Amino acid sequence: MKKTNGIFILYAFAAVLAMSGVGIAVGERSIIWAIISIIALIAVFGMGFKTKKKYRELELEKH
Repeated sequence: MKKTNGIFILYAFAAVLAMSGVGIAVGERSIIWAIISIIALIAVFGMGFKTKKKYRELELEKH
């Protein structure tokens, strides 16, 4: 497994935790935790896409 794949696995795991947090917050009827989990999910997805773009640009520069 490449080193870059490990980073994306961590992002995927963090996104799953954030999605689970939304579900748990809805089940507990906690609006505050639901909002925090949604913000965390958006942040994790943003960081993941930003990292993927960075790696893609570095690959294009190599060729």
